[in-house]
Amino acid sequence: MLRAGMLLALGGAAAPLTGCDLFDREDEPEPPPDPLRPMVDESLGLAAAYRASALAHPDLADRLNPIADTHTAHATELARIVGVTLGSAPAVDPSATAPSAPAAALAALRAREKAAQQSATAACAAAPAERAALLGSIAAARATHQEALK
Repeated sequence: MLRAGMLLALGGAAAPLTGCDLFDREDEPEPPPDPLRPMVDESLGLAAAYRASALAHPDLADRLNPIADTHTAHATELARIVGVTLGSAPAVDPSATAPSAPAAALAALRAREKAAQQSATAACAAAPAERAALLGSIAAARATHQEALK
């Protein structure tokens, strides 16, 4: 009987705590966004640019689509590490446009790749060891893409 009374007393004392702010986490600040999140968006943007150029210049599609696929794969892996879902993005971003001349399209893609390689290199240098290998691989792929577009 003593046990039942103690349990009842403890249960009664704990019940009021469930409705108070003691367990609310609303005052906790949101964790900062992952520093690699912009690289997910950058990779998706590169893939969309390649696909838009391939659509605008079908004669370049065999050359550009594999690179677009590589950028999509990078975005997928980065999203997995960052902990975001990519969702079902369209194969081509409707806002992505390509220059009308094939040479200009290739030059624009090379310029984007160069800027993206620089951001991947900077991210690699700042990343912890468990992320550096992936980022180094992405930076190297982006350098290779620049050469493939010449």
